[in-house]
Amino acid sequence: MLRLGRREFDAHEPVIMAIVNRTPDSFYDQGATFRDEPALERVEQAVAEGAAIIDIGGVKAGPGEEVSAEEEARRTVGFVAEVRRRFPDVVISVDTWRHDVGEAVCEAGADLLNDAWGGVDPRLAEVAGRYGAGIVCTHAGGTQPRTRPHRIAYDDVMADILRVTLGLAERAVSSGVPREAVLIDPGHDFGKNTRHSLEATRRLGEMVDTGWPVLVSLSNKDFVGETLDRPVKERVVGTLATTAVSAWLGAQVYRVHEVAETRQVLDMVASIAGHRAPAVARRGLA
Repeated sequence: MLRLGRREFDAHEPVIMAIVNRTPDSFYDQGATFRDEPALERVEQAVAEGAAIIDIGGVKAGPGEEVSAEEEARRTVGFVAEVRRRFPDVVISVDTWRHDVGEAVCEAGADLLNDAWGGVDPRLAEVAGRYGAGIVCTHAGGTQPRTRPHRIAYDDVMADILRVTLGLAERAVSSGVPREAVLIDPGHDFGKNTRHSLEATRRLGEMVDTGWPVLVSLSNKDFVGETLDRPVKERVVGTLATTAVSAWLGAQVYRVHEVAETRQVLDMVASIAGHRAPAVARRGLA
């Protein structure tokens, strides 16, 4: 059982985490939700389309203009409080690696800290534990926040993913994070080249077999673009194909831009797997 905020999710229940970037330079939407009103409209639409988690980020993942902790907090804390007020039952996640930002957003009502940079600030898990919040434990290949990997190599990429994420997960529990609120993430593109990310996807079942709920952040990423030779705005089909494979292999949480399309893919895979009944079953019964 995965428990985040007021929500509980069964082991076979696929969960959508909708991305809401509070940045002016996000790689995909180019700042479309930087201002409050468009961002709140995005939250409302995502919840209506089936997102259970809203992931709020105040710093672009890739290289760019420096964003201080104070500026990151300014972009996220008040917004978290407003989303909490308007959507009391939604799970609020904040994408941050900084413990001081984590503390501020948890105080404002965040339920989950999405640490995409692999525990680079070990105090972030302590903050999650103190507030009873969840945490995402991600493999980032030892890279520093907002840097790109260069000629990175692994003897066995999945072995390294398991070593790092399981270590982070156990450390989070020892820091007071509820075990049922800890997720592990292979970190597609983070500290990896395209072949590493493809192998991580192909071997995702090895992460699922650990018993920790697995989160995947696939949406429109570079490994999809390089695999298909498509620019950012033409990666939706590849993303959804990767989503279907990940769902079949047992991933539970999906961090996405396209909520409605992802919901259909996850429902279809769940029905094929026998975990969900068809919405309508009239064919051959009339």
